[in-house]
Amino acid sequence: MSKKKTGSFGLRKTDLERVVIDFFQENPAVTFPLKGICKQLHLRTSQAKMLLVDVLEGLLADDFVKEQPRGYFTLNMPSQVMTGIFRRKANGKNTFEPAEGGEPILVAERNSLHAMDGDTVQVTLLARRKHHVREAAVTEIVKRSDKTFVGTLQVQRGYAYLLTEDRTLANDIFIPTEYLKKGKTGDKAVVRIVEWPDRAKNPIGKVVDILGKTGENNAEMHAILAEYGLPYVYPAAVEKAADKLVPGITEAEVARRLDMRDVLTFTIDPYDAKDFDDALSIREIKKGLWEVGVHIADVSHYVTEGSIIDKEAYKRATSVYLVDRTVPMLPERLCNYICSLRPDEDKLTYSVIFHMNEKAEVKYWNLAHTVTRSDRRFTYEEVQKVLEDHHEASEEDYKAPGDSAPMPAPDCKEAKPAEDFAEPLILLNKMAKQLRQKRFATGAVDFDRCEVRFNIEPDGHPTGVYFKVAKDANKLIEEFMLLANRTVAESIGKVPKNVKPKVLPYRIHENPDPQKLLNLADFVKKFGHKLRTTGNRTDISRNLNRLLDDVKGKREQNVIEMITLRAMMKAKYSTHNCGHYGLAFDYYTHFTSPIRRYPDLMVHRLLTRYAEGGRNVNQVKYEEFCEHCSDMEQTAASAERASIKYKQVEYMNDHLGETFQGTISGVTEFGLYVEIDENKCEGMIPLRDLEGDYYDFDEKNYCLRGRRFHHQYNLGDSVKVQVSRADLYRKQLDFKLVYPN
Repeated sequence: MSKKKTGSFGLRKTDLERVVIDFFQENPAVTFPLKGICKQLHLRTSQAKMLLVDVLEGLLADDFVKEQPRGYFTLNMPSQVMTGIFRRKANGKNTFEPAEGGEPILVAERNSLHAMDGDTVQVTLLARRKHHVREAAVTEIVKRSDKTFVGTLQVQRGYAYLLTEDRTLANDIFIPTEYLKKGKTGDKAVVRIVEWPDRAKNPIGKVVDILGKTGENNAEMHAILAEYGLPYVYPAAVEKAADKLVPGITEAEVARRLDMRDVLTFTIDPYDAKDFDDALSIREIKKGLWEVGVHIADVSHYVTEGSIIDKEAYKRATSVYLVDRTVPMLPERLCNYICSLRPDEDKLTYSVIFHMNEKAEVKYWNLAHTVTRSDRRFTYEEVQKVLEDHHEASEEDYKAPGDSAPMPAPDCKEAKPAEDFAEPLILLNKMAKQLRQKRFATGAVDFDRCEVRFNIEPDGHPTGVYFKVAKDANKLIEEFMLLANRTVAESIGKVPKNVKPKVLPYRIHENPDPQKLLNLADFVKKFGHKLRTTGNRTDISRNLNRLLDDVKGKREQNVIEMITLRAMMKAKYSTHNCGHYGLAFDYYTHFTSPIRRYPDLMVHRLLTRYAEGGRNVNQVKYEEFCEHCSDMEQTAASAERASIKYKQVEYMNDHLGETFQGTISGVTEFGLYVEIDENKCEGMIPLRDLEGDYYDFDEKNYCLRGRRFHHQYNLGDSVKVQVSRADLYRKQLDFKLVYPN
């Protein structure tokens, strides 16, 4: 390794830049810390060291050197030919994501070779132009993605176009008549691109499916699913396989299990639920000691690994809950009948059985394959009424808004009165409250937020909005499910020192980004609140809870809750456990919903395997499973939000021209997002419609500020708006600001 003599006096930036370039080129395979570079180049004065930092920043911007890890520098020697994923943008500023990782690289439309979003491509890096970002040109499309496009057909004589809603594609898709599949103008269709000739402006597509007429509820809901690549029909072969399954509760099967059919057992679910995947049982063992069973549908007994049903379940990974329907992970015969813990039917279950005292302390627990029988199917509303009638509900429950949904489910009308079960319900509620109190004492964060629901006509048209608030009945079930999930995770992950735990899919939630917490602390100051961001994990969680408690009932509540959520990391599945920050659990998994989540099914299988003395499984393989399930969970959540947005726009279409009080929920360089207070419908006031001044976007302070009169529109401000446009095609609401507010 050579040393360069530079000295430290009278050093010019251009001279130092030349020396640094020579230095890295002479040591191409070495990574240097900043101090090491100073030492090698004999830069001793503060002025010289600051000049070096300036030079390195310039070389980083030019991609001559790279910083990895932070504070360590090495010569950047990227291969000119790379393989990765192409990301198409409607504005032509496409990007390439290298397979080996690193920052995305710009691919101009003229250099895209008509690659589609998600294609695996090979690119060649282009020569870097001074003061320009790095660019690449696609030289080969290695593998086409199976992405489809959703839109409305416009049929002409001899050909047709799909007017696509996809924001990654600026061009409509040309469809020859022979690829039209009898589609007509106005039909909602799913189309796959089959070709994009070099000189053609538009790609050529083929109709995969006709969903129905644009504007029809079923067509629009199926279009949302198709837009996110989610299935909207069940494969006939999978349905056929499910139809052949039988409950199989034979004497021989019961003999292999713990028989708990004589123990008081019940389910508590939403009024319209059909897939009851969890139940609770309770009985007194002796004075002051209770056996509480958390019973979960034993899906793994029916869905064997590698079967046609299993493959479809893995592909879906989760049930999808749109605003007006559930798209199940499993065929209906399984999720709503064979596995569902329906009242007065014997069911095969996988159970975590606790011995607990009245302080909710677990004295003993065991995991067992069981056979159970639910004595009663409760709705949350029924249980809540029992708790409130006996003055056992929390104070805030009495103040919270009720639900406009019917209280008892249709299949509960002939059941025993809910009041007959008051004693066990009250006891379980008391235990749940103590479990919840312990969680928050150890640092759990309270993120309870109301959910927007709609009153929907049979044709799918929304006629009203109501809010679903989690009350004690919901929290009762939640706490016992959390306890079961944590307990089984600890049983695998919590091992003696120097012993490697067996593989398990954990539900992990990493600590929040410190910089985002600092930004949150700065933001809440504007509303007169304080947030301490120093201390250990428990200290920070308590400070967050204190903030969330302080803002309850205040105009800034929704905005601060939203910004706080943004400061958190997203929970995901992984075989590499790091704990769950939001719940303050060191070990946590998903065990309690195998009917609607594939990770729970994996956990059931692994727990059974390990209990029977089976060997550990391949961690790399299961980590891939976890990544797939995490990705599908996010995709399903996006589809769910899109369905809510569509119904909000459809609902507000009946209120064009009306005025509402709202709160600024988002600030961008192109306008203000406003959420209407009474129904939570969100729309935009475009920047061009803000009168009286020219406004600049202040990203750090979440506001628009007038240049001339210095008026500000801040996140959380209360404004009055008029509904000016409801675009169902784009799922967009436009508002106009009503002056004065």
